[in-house]
Amino acid sequence: MKTSAFLYPWDVIGDPDAAARVADLGVQQVTLAAAYHSTRALTPRHPGRRIVTAEHAAVLYPPDPDRWAGRELRPRGQSWVASDDPFAEAAEALTGAGLEVHSWVVLAHNSRLGAEHPETSVVNAYGDRYPWAPCIARPAVRAYLLALAAEAAVRPGARGTELESCGWYGFAHLHAHDKIAGVGLGDAAQYLMSLCFCPDCRTGYAGQGLDPDGLAAAVRGALEPVWAGSGSAESGRAGIERLLGAELTAATLQWRGRVARTLQEAAVAAVRAAAGPGFQVLLHADPAPHRTGANVGVDPAHILSVADGVVLPCTGDDPVREAVLGPFDGHDGVLAANFSVVTGMGGSPATLERDAAHAASLGANQLRLYHAGLASDPDIEAVAGALSRLRR
Repeated sequence: MKTSAFLYPWDVIGDPDAAARVADLGVQQVTLAAAYHSTRALTPRHPGRRIVTAEHAAVLYPPDPDRWAGRELRPRGQSWVASDDPFAEAAEALTGAGLEVHSWVVLAHNSRLGAEHPETSVVNAYGDRYPWAPCIARPAVRAYLLALAAEAAVRPGARGTELESCGWYGFAHLHAHDKIAGVGLGDAAQYLMSLCFCPDCRTGYAGQGLDPDGLAAAVRGALEPVWAGSGSAESGRAGIERLLGAELTAATLQWRGRVARTLQEAAVAAVRAAAGPGFQVLLHADPAPHRTGANVGVDPAHILSVADGVVLPCTGDDPVREAVLGPFDGHDGVLAANFSVVTGMGGSPATLERDAAHAASLGANQLRLYHAGLASDPDIEAVAGALSRLRR
């Protein structure tokens, strides 16, 4: 199976051995960050540094001033990599090592945007804003995301792209010094905490025949048992319905699903128009429509009629893979099983061979490895061994 490893440009720039080391893993492709959110990342093998602090969401290339002229919402460049064009510089080194490069573009996850433009953020039923989560129902946000997708995806040296967070973002966020674990929020409660009540979403709910204020009150009421310590284990659509009721659940999913689908259609179209024929477009996705975050909820049949395929979260036990790959059974397209190979971040490189074979038995036809720059030396050795055996 074709295998790609995720990398940041700073994993490569300044390390003359990085590209060859990644190629020696046995991968054929690198998915290289072109637009990314704020992060603090380890660089355990870099000869000149150990930590990179990306202080805000940024593009890792010089944005086109003509594209963004006159726009209030625009991407910010980076200052933490000593390069005029980190993506292009890293892509050139990787291509020189015989690796195919695809861009990695994070869209609706941007704390900087929310801090500078609070009106762009998701607003929950209590009136709290999520600055890390741009609301994709807002016309200005959608216009920004489509322009960003077209520019960040189609970088020199890239033969395809993977769009992350191309849909709803919500409550869950790896935020600095998070203090949210005091009350356990299950899958259903997280959906309720992710429902947006900005002016555009209120209009959308009204179009579904709902009273937005009444819906917000119903969400707050549905969450009361969770704050009191019960109902936190509810999951899936059935769990949401038990908390909120079937009618309100259906109406919110209908509104949010239409917003996400039209954004995904427009984003893929924008990338293809900028790239021309033969440029592969994949989305990081989850087949549960209510899911928010990096792997956005999608309808399998719809998304595979729009994009060339999906990247699916497959780290975990067999039921995890069955849940995400099963709904795509019988559909054509790239089904890339994404495995964390960083033990310290919950990955299991020691079982990669077995887990990848299981994913293949469920229809996966490619692999993604997160993340070749963050993994320890023992993790890297385990990955190389697993890929070598899988090729036999």
